[in-house]
Amino acid sequence: MFHWICKFTSLGKILLLTLGSSFLLSSCSSLKTTPVEAPEETVSVITGKPGGIKISEFGKKDQPSDGLPINALIWRAALDIASFVPLDDVDTFGGSIVTEWHQPVESANQRLKLAMFVIGRELRSDAITVHVYLQKRRGNEWIDAGRDEELGRKLEGLVLTRARELRATSVVETVN
Repeated sequence: MFHWICKFTSLGKILLLTLGSSFLLSSCSSLKTTPVEAPEETVSVITGKPGGIKISEFGKKDQPSDGLPINALIWRAALDIASFVPLDDVDTFGGSIVTEWHQPVESANQRLKLAMFVIGRELRSDAITVHVYLQKRRGNEWIDAGRDEELGRKLEGLVLTRARELRATSVVETVN
């Protein structure tokens, strides 16, 4: 008799476990779930990280208020002008571009670093500031030599000229 109770108990446990599992699984099948759709997010061309704006939106008049706090044309122009030097830090929403040190071929004992700041949403001359930092070589060391204000102003002019070209191109594309 003891043997029969042990058999019944093992069989009972298996049966109870099977019925309980079936009951739990069948109760889950009646739940209706909807998958969460992730919003389409733009990816920065420069950094590859989420965020930024689409190239097709440059120069549009109907920019949302939660977009870039800076002028997109000047931003794009500043990136174009700074492209001759490797970029170190780019902050799209802060409007700053900082390059790595660059040593021009024609001057072996001098190198420069650019810091560009795009300020405001309008295409105006005071919406871009460029600082050019210089270092000179003494032996094996680089010594800070201050800033080159004249080159900074020239680069600001180049950025503004490029931004106007981008605006003219976008206007021509929208008309055609």
